[in-house]
Amino acid sequence: MGKPKILLVDDTRLMLELEKSFLKLSNVEVFTASNGVEALELVKKDPPDLIFMDMNMPAMDGISCCRLLKADPFLRAIPVVMLTTVGREDDRERAKEAGCDDYITKPIDRREFLEKARKYTAVVDRRELRVPCHFPVIFLLGKSPVAAHAMDIGDGGVFLSTREQLAPDKRLSLAFYLSSAADHPVLMQVEGQVAWLNEEENRVNTALPPGFGVEFMGLEEEETAVLKSFVDAERLRP
Repeated sequence: MGKPKILLVDDTRLMLELEKSFLKLSNVEVFTASNGVEALELVKKDPPDLIFMDMNMPAMDGISCCRLLKADPFLRAIPVVMLTTVGREDDRERAKEAGCDDYITKPIDRREFLEKARKYTAVVDRRELRVPCHFPVIFLLGKSPVAAHAMDIGDGGVFLSTREQLAPDKRLSLAFYLSSAADHPVLMQVEGQVAWLNEEENRVNTALPPGFGVEFMGLEEEETAVLKSFVDAERLRP
């Protein structure tokens, strides 16, 4: 039995690359289309196990493509997750009327994307590629800035070395600099929440110092692209 196949449909190359990066640790075959017409051709030739489809595309939009898929008795069982615009309730209604099985809103949250993928394709891995790093990070406790150091980082989060003790799910505002592809530092000001603790007396990961892991929340596409570029560059560093 071959790997499960996931089709990503979007007319924006950045979005396709972003979604592909979310799936890079999963044992799945990923292929892409830039509009509904291309998607239909691919699906008829080699039906995927799951489709993520943008709603607004040239040539044929996601709504029209989904309607055609759901009208075909041989293809209607393929789950379709529609990418809609945040704050547009009418988009969700249109997607539902077209027969889509689920939806997520842009900007795409990595965790939500992988949760949806795993809902329909059990082999999807929700972990992320992490790379070692060492740079200063400032986070806010109330209105007070606290200094920490990043020890590893991925597309979806960062581990902070710090003696501060915080509760899981604590929301934080973070600020740090990352080197871009052109080696110009980019200031990242992002939101996150404490995902796990590495306490002095109870080390979950003995390779890391005391601190906690932070999961990024609500990243913009540009922020995710900078993170991905940094992680990829660090991974390839000799």
